[in-house]
Amino acid sequence: MVNTEQFIAKAIEEIKTSAGSEKVVMALSGGVDSSVCAALAARAIGDNLIPIYIDTGLMRKGETDRIRQVFSTISLDVVQAEDEFLGALKGIIDPEAKRKAVGERFIRVFEREAKKNGAKCLLQGTIYPDIIESQGGIKSHHNVGGMPTKMEFTNVIEPIRDLYKDEVREVAGALGLPKEIQYRMPFPGPGLSVRVIGEATKEKIAVVREANWIVEDELVEKYRPWQCFAALLGLGTGVKGDNRIHGWIVAVRAVHSRDAMTAEPVNIPFDHLMKIGSRITADIPSVARVVYDVTAKPPATIEYE
Repeated sequence: MVNTEQFIAKAIEEIKTSAGSEKVVMALSGGVDSSVCAALAARAIGDNLIPIYIDTGLMRKGETDRIRQVFSTISLDVVQAEDEFLGALKGIIDPEAKRKAVGERFIRVFEREAKKNGAKCLLQGTIYPDIIESQGGIKSHHNVGGMPTKMEFTNVIEPIRDLYKDEVREVAGALGLPKEIQYRMPFPGPGLSVRVIGEATKEKIAVVREANWIVEDELVEKYRPWQCFAALLGLGTGVKGDNRIHGWIVAVRAVHSRDAMTAEPVNIPFDHLMKIGSRITADIPSVARVVYDVTAKPPATIEYE
């Protein structure tokens, strides 16, 4: 395991050296990775740090309001960019192309914001599994393989790139970050777009956002999974009232893991699965059926794309 005191001291010096006297924009999503980076960078470069949260329109229900509240004590720049991201995803079906489209759009928005603030460096919360999976061809993380080859930044700083998720959580505790942040479930950089199989339209994102909220509401407190969520698989037939519908199929995914390199499905009692399915189909009129994913990683990945 990581020696947190030594790591924190080393990371702060690395950020100071890499940034020099330059201003640095950083991607703050509210997850543990970016929050740890923000805490380290604040100690390293102080007012030269410009934290930015991008509302992509691909976030969880109530996410932007929650981020504003949690980080109310810092000068956080919230950028509304839903139309840009949905536009970048229009017509894209392939998962890798989807991740690259989101990764490029993130960089373009950050480049624009950096110009406004006179910044030339980007700081982001890339961790070691992101690099392994991107280089191994498992999936291109938006902040690694999904990044464009040409950028206007003179430097990209990644202070936690050698850490696994459980090590990042240790550092978060040592930095004194709130427990809510330290143990927050991972959420993919491309957001809900990778929880929609095929093209990620505004309608589909709205459906999976509501289903995802129900899944988290039902499972997080009771089972404490590494990750749980809903994914939109496609269309199937169903019956609501006396009418036949052609509605969405929602998959529920819940896993236990240590570092996301491997994972096991959570053993959820059947009656609770029935309750979740009933809530989703009752609360979301366009959903026709709900299934539960019992596949481990490997052979499956945790996310669907």
